Amino acid sequence: MPDRQINDALRNIAIIAHVDHGKTTLVDAMFRQSGLFRAGQQVDERLMDSMDLERERGITIAAKNCSATWKGVRINIIDTPGHADFGGEVERAISMADGAILLVDASEGPLPQTRFVLKKALAAGLKIIVVINKIDRQDARPAAVLDEVYDLLIDLDATDEQLEFPLFYAIGRQGIAVRQPEEPGENLHLLFDAILEKIPGPAHDPVAPFQMLVSDLGYSDYLGRLAVGKVFNGSARSRDRLVCIGRNGEPVPLKVSGLQIYEGTQLEAIDEVQPGDIVVLAGLDEVEIGDTICTQADPRPLPRISVDAPTVAIKFSINSSPFGGQEGKYVQSSRLRERLQKETLVNVAIQVEEADDRDSLMVKGRGEFQLAILIETMRREGFEFCVSRPEVIFRQVNGEKHEPIEKLLVDCEEQFLGVVTEKLSLRKGRMTNMVNHGTGRVRVEFSVPSRALIGYRDEFLTDTRGTGIMNSLFDGYGPYRGDCPSRFTGSLVADRAGKAVPYALFNLEPRGRLFILPGTPVYEGMVVGEHNRSQDIDVNPCKEKKLTNMRAAGKDEHVILTPVKLLTLEQAISFIAEDELVEITPKSIRLRKAVLPAQQRATMAARKRKSA
Repeated sequence: MPDRQINDALRNIAIIAHVDHGKTTLVDAMFRQSGLFRAGQQVDERLMDSMDLERERGITIAAKNCSATWKGVRINIIDTPGHADFGGEVERAISMADGAILLVDASEGPLPQTRFVLKKALAAGLKIIVVINKIDRQDARPAAVLDEVYDLLIDLDATDEQLEFPLFYAIGRQGIAVRQPEEPGENLHLLFDAILEKIPGPAHDPVAPFQMLVSDLGYSDYLGRLAVGKVFNGSARSRDRLVCIGRNGEPVPLKVSGLQIYEGTQLEAIDEVQPGDIVVLAGLDEVEIGDTICTQADPRPLPRISVDAPTVAIKFSINSSPFGGQEGKYVQSSRLRERLQKETLVNVAIQVEEADDRDSLMVKGRGEFQLAILIETMRREGFEFCVSRPEVIFRQVNGEKHEPIEKLLVDCEEQFLGVVTEKLSLRKGRMTNMVNHGTGRVRVEFSVPSRALIGYRDEFLTDTRGTGIMNSLFDGYGPYRGDCPSRFTGSLVADRAGKAVPYALFNLEPRGRLFILPGTPVYEGMVVGEHNRSQDIDVNPCKEKKLTNMRAAGKDEHVILTPVKLLTLEQAISFIAEDELVEITPKSIRLRKAVLPAQQRATMAARKRKSA
């Protein structure tokens, strides 16, 4: 077998970091300093966060490609998500990269997602450059964070070669990278030079035929379906006759109608692609992530992209409430099924299965946040549907029930440590580590069942007065830890249809926390609030004050309601109980019982008590 050759005109790097460690800001600075924009050109901040949801939330959701040119070498940059729930995006990105920049906050240090991505990068044999970012923070501790990075690499069984990584200290916002934290810096030129020097160009077999692994999918109104991926071997020209080898191993003929590469954030058409190029290829009717595109004369499939199995499932069903079909554009189960199947093509971490009834589907993913982003995206597209409470996916191992376990990292003030530990121990959490840097804040690690964290985030923020930081990472499956409470309160359920009245809501306030405003339309079975006690109660939010001809001083004063904080989508999904649903429409988010008539719910509850 001939020696593999290196394409020195290219570098493919993934930029990996935890949420909010400054990854997208650093990519912006790399664009500006590589000469991509002309002097004085107006450019948006966080250029790579192109989705509306990414800009609103300040996080990266989908892995995206772009390129910068430095000293005549094209550097393909793959911007990856920093949230553990979008791990499938990271696995796709790593399949295209030959090296990675690991970005770590100078104060927070390596967090769970840093560990997850680094483990994947080391397993893929990528060359790592470590950048400790935000060294201008008042609480920056770069020396201690560097020790933590070494500890993490050793813990992940890194080789001696991987431990000898190039190290930089950066202020991404100012576009500065230096070798030592005390050095004055002006630009990112040292980092660019290190990428060319330390990250190898893509290797390829000079005699092998054309092979490209599909890592992402796109769509163009002009070119149709697009396949994005890295060319592992060989070259291809526009109009070449190639084949696509899918999951079943059968080659399907295709004719390339267009070849494009990334020039900055835009696509540029080219006639021929070389080994190592990250290519956007048009001319396919049916293609999936993980397929191999190769020559018709010598079809050789590449190993498919493998991703970790999903751990959480949510049931999607049609909206069967009295308000169904009033606000949405797409309400039929066939439309819902078609949209979810389309999602599985572009998101390798999502699985869709048929549920018990024909109007429902089980959607499985990495975490409740990933599924909440999918729900919000569909809602904005005009879909109307209902979703159930997230449930974890159990496994049987040697006849024993196992459940997904999370590694939970909590950063909070010392005074709140007691209440956080108590709440997590009730949820079957076990403390595994605690670090106190003497700053008034402590960092604690817990091992907690995934199901126990559903709905806990809001409680955690309340307990820590909004000052706590909580990050979790899937840590494998472990033996079932026993039953734990998911919610200590019941629901206030409307017993009739109508419009909520201030007088009625004022009288319901002592019962608990309300979720609706005066004038909100309600129906029987709709959840209008959280009850103080553990059981549900039926209430009448439409009850008006009885009018009489008797008057007394002060009788007709206006009622003053406590301000109501409407639930966000994530809060609604994590709040509902097993017998409740969230009704999602483009305009509204409502909570409701799965069975709406009060009489029917009472009969079912009595039957359940009798059987128990």
